[in-house]
Amino acid sequence: MNEKRVIVAMSGGVDSSVAAALLHKQGYEVIGITMKTWGFMEVGGAPKHESGCCSLDAIFDAKNVATSLGFPHYTVDFTKAFEEAVIENFVDEYLHGRTPNPCVVCNRKIKWEELLKKADSLDAKYVATGHYAIVEYNESLDRYSLKYSNDNRKDQTYALWGLTQESLSRTLFPLGGLTKQEVRKLAEEFGLKTAAKPDSQEICFVADDNYERFLRERIPDVVDKIEDGDIVYHGEKVGKHKGIPFYTVGQRRGLGIAFGKPVYVKNIDTVSNIVEIADKEELLENYVSAGDINYVSKSSLKVGEVVFAKIRYADKAAAAEVIESGNEKIVIKFLEPKNAITPGQSLVIYDEQGYVLAGGVIQKEKFEKDSALSK
Repeated sequence: MNEKRVIVAMSGGVDSSVAAALLHKQGYEVIGITMKTWGFMEVGGAPKHESGCCSLDAIFDAKNVATSLGFPHYTVDFTKAFEEAVIENFVDEYLHGRTPNPCVVCNRKIKWEELLKKADSLDAKYVATGHYAIVEYNESLDRYSLKYSNDNRKDQTYALWGLTQESLSRTLFPLGGLTKQEVRKLAEEFGLKTAAKPDSQEICFVADDNYERFLRERIPDVVDKIEDGDIVYHGEKVGKHKGIPFYTVGQRRGLGIAFGKPVYVKNIDTVSNIVEIADKEELLENYVSAGDINYVSKSSLKVGEVVFAKIRYADKAAAAEVIESGNEKIVIKFLEPKNAITPGQSLVIYDEQGYVLAGGVIQKEKFEKDSALSK
């Protein structure tokens, strides 16, 4: 396997362009790959002109960068794998009252698993992306670790917790030690067409950020059979909801009821078909449970260990105590309560130096204040 050959996932944005340029400058044999994972005709909700990581504009921008720097670029069709691993999971999670994080699934199943297969076929040792994160090898633990990038505002380790040791051992993150400002400056110095290109904000295959529209168009036969149900506040029925998939924990807008004060979705009961709403302070919780566990920088956590954890991408890592630790499940207790802990989102656990210790998918589990667990 050629240790100087690297496949760079190029989305057509400034970050992946600079990542490729830096590796090329460092003497790597760079092969640019743009992954075609979906089409606007299939997912709907597109603006008047196609934009985003799978548009023709994005592919042309990536190819322009590769041509200007003198390395090959290819577009590879991953639509079938993306459909099965990411979009089907996205739909299924909403149908079961959970709020998915498709970027986590895409990183693990597509941007690494599928891309590493492509790297193998091209005799390339490494894959690289424009993510803001740092990979290190810890000799004492004989493990690859994942660490916070130098730009805390752009850090993307939250979405990378699912990467395996094999994936990390073959991963390069050229932007890990840079800030976004420094990346844009480098893009200008390299003369890249993407230097001033704005960042993408929405989930790539839901261009209008309208999940309800996406679900109704994606699975109309299923959606037509979804039953409405009761909206309940403090045990009393106060209205009707339009279907479990169209709500998420923490939601305030679009509840369809006039309540006279701000209220929020606290719980989605798929068995009883009930959406429970509550006052904002009632969404505060200390305990969170996660499954589908992947240990990253460490092979285990110790009960009683103090860690730092995030429950959503834009969250600030907060101190917590490990209550239960295993290969199938982790339970932690935040020292200060967190707002709207949402099933389906990711729990990502760090140490005080910013290393990702473990991650998992938040489960729906009740923790009574007077239970043995909380004592």
